[in-house]
Amino acid sequence: MNNVASILILIFFGITFLQSSYEKLFYWEENLIWLKEHFAETRLKKHVKIALIHLVIMELISTVLCFVGCIQLFINNGRLFGFYGAVFSSITLIMMLFGQRLAKDYDGARTIVIYFIPAVMAVYWLN
Repeated sequence: MNNVASILILIFFGITFLQSSYEKLFYWEENLIWLKEHFAETRLKKHVKIALIHLVIMELISTVLCFVGCIQLFINNGRLFGFYGAVFSSITLIMMLFGQRLAKDYDGARTIVIYFIPAVMAVYWLN
């Protein structure tokens, strides 16, 4: 039964981070402008571009690991890629949470916590 739940969570995060990284890559300038404004009063104000690059890389790694992990879990009950997908998803969400808290965007931070709970559940189930 945990396999079904784990596969569903991995699909959820694969889709979530695929869409998120797609938006950032294909609407790069709009995202960069918005994020520079969002972090204008924080310590990240001079590092927004590099932070965004790191975030996109983490989202893409999470996407690939989640989808490969889902396939691996389905085909041969292997958990390695799914486990790392859940771990990278959790780390990516922690990065986002840090940024939202730094920007004092507490509603945004609260939303990230909602995503973080199933990510940690997946780490636990796939360990």
